[in-house]
Amino acid sequence: MSQSNTPSTSLPYRSGVGLMLFNPQGLVFTARRIDTPDAWQMPQGGIDEGETARQAVLREMKEEIGTDQAEILAETADWISYDLPADLVGKVWKGRYRGQRQKWFALRFTGRDCDIDIRTEHPEFDDWRWTRFDQLLELIVPFKRDLYRAVVREFTSVARDLAVAAALAAR
Repeated sequence: MSQSNTPSTSLPYRSGVGLMLFNPQGLVFTARRIDTPDAWQMPQGGIDEGETARQAVLREMKEEIGTDQAEILAETADWISYDLPADLVGKVWKGRYRGQRQKWFALRFTGRDCDIDIRTEHPEFDDWRWTRFDQLLELIVPFKRDLYRAVVREFTSVARDLAVAAALAAR
């Protein structure tokens, strides 16, 4: 049976990480994918063999947005999974996975906007912006919305604390 005909439920999940990067104003980094018009997302990617999730999130940030200027604030309590839409199973990740199970991290950006450079060695994004926390779900491709909903739920207190700190600093 070819991989494109393999039922998706028989395929494993790819282990990965995602990052919610907050700037000093409490806004979240989002970027538009090159391969999917109008698809915005937070950076995410796979965990390499022998790598911890914490190591992977810092590597992915550097690989995808060209900076490592951040500190980890929090991580999700559990792994969160999503399934690819049927038309993408067998096409992405060489057809080996049905979706991803990810560990997500909230990070505080410690650099300046000019430290961010999405023109990386293997670019995934063609544009980026800082997005309000309460607008994240509006930007995301539908098949990842449940995953993002769970991430937003887990990091609401982090976002609230950062917003309060930003408001106090602006006084």
